[in-house]
Amino acid sequence: MAENGARRIRLGMVGGGMGAFIGYVHRVASRIDGDYDLVAGALSSRPDVAQESGRNLGLAPDRIYSSFDEMARAEAARPDGIEAVSIVTPNHLHFAPAKAFLEAGIHVICDKPITATLEDARKLAEIKPANGAKFLLPHNSTG
Repeated sequence: MAENGARRIRLGMVGGGMGAFIGYVHRVASRIDGDYDLVAGALSSRPDVAQESGRNLGLAPDRIYSSFDEMARAEAARPDGIEAVSIVTPNHLHFAPAKAFLEAGIHVICDKPITATLEDARKLAEIKPANGAKFLLPHNSTG
């Protein structure tokens, strides 16, 4: 339970495996208010790094994925699947996972920039998310 008594949000993460600074920052931030539980991840595009990263974070073996596409499909099909995914890949790799999770009906949390190009941002805006999934763009800097 979250500190306010509400159920925690089941969170997944794309990117942010071993050696990725920003993934660590986002995991810490997601724990600060106690509203999220990280339960699944496609933490690296390299399957060996994804697996080791997931084990190091204590994820269940069947919730450590080698690709974001596999994760989106599998988590959307689970009754206890993730409710939101945090995309912490390099900026130029935001579009494809955002598209996959929106189409799977899973809310997307992605820092700016939304995508690397205006064309990709427009394509993302045209997606018809399943199950009313939302694209959430946090603004967490004052610079």
